[in-house]
Amino acid sequence: MIPFRWDLVTPDQLGSLRNGTAEPTLWHLADLVACTGKVLARSGDADLVFVGRSLDSMYDLLGGAMTSDRLSRLPLSFARPYAGSRRRPLTPAELSEARRILASLSLTPHALSRRARPVAFVDVVHEGATFTELFELLRRWIDEDREPWPVIRRKLRFIGVTTERRTSPKTYRWQQHAPWTRQLPARSVRNVSLHPFVWSYFGDHQTKLTRSYHPDRWLADDPGPSRDDATRQALAEAAALVAYGRSPAGRRALARSMGREPALSQSWLRTMVTTLNNGAAAG
Repeated sequence: MIPFRWDLVTPDQLGSLRNGTAEPTLWHLADLVACTGKVLARSGDADLVFVGRSLDSMYDLLGGAMTSDRLSRLPLSFARPYAGSRRRPLTPAELSEARRILASLSLTPHALSRRARPVAFVDVVHEGATFTELFELLRRWIDEDREPWPVIRRKLRFIGVTTERRTSPKTYRWQQHAPWTRQLPARSVRNVSLHPFVWSYFGDHQTKLTRSYHPDRWLADDPGPSRDDATRQALAEAAALVAYGRSPAGRRALARSMGREPALSQSWLRTMVTTLNNGAAAG
């Protein structure tokens, strides 16, 4: 069972959970907004699927700023013990559960081959292990179901949020070391960099609203969300990001970030920027 997470866009469930929490500082807001705008602009007009929990803050920001039917969360983690030099294989039951979760998001091979817009999987990336496992899971399923890979490959995007580094010919680029990326069109695997402190906060240190959902927990009952002080404070931060995304200032800031991208020459991105600016004016 997928771990419960509060609906922060229509937050009827929150009740008094935020009572007594401190006002969030949102010290990372400028970097988050800039990165989010780039993710949108580099998605190729795709629907965004946020993998794992690391970029829940980006999901929350966008949940306030734009229509939620373009956004979804895939809270799967593939972390598990190694068997030799590789992680142990997924069991048949775990593989079946992963497919069930993907199906709940209309990400079956059948649905992928017939969807109108591409789908972009978004996650923080170090070496790309999660994206590798997700791609291999999908590719195997597509082959088993005999759905048209030449069609589906044009509808898949992977956007890795990486930590900022000085660029040089020796700079490590995860996608160059992941052979599966060569099965996709060249512009289907993109990177967006984020300040190292912010990247580490989201990927390693931020208190999340849900438990980690690795394979050993895929088949277990969900014990429900924690309600300790750290989680309640994280809830206040998440709600503040939704509110900022909904605000005129938040929408204008996202539009500005997107407007600096080369993809602004494409009509879909100009329409998205205009929609955000019009929403800011109406607000």
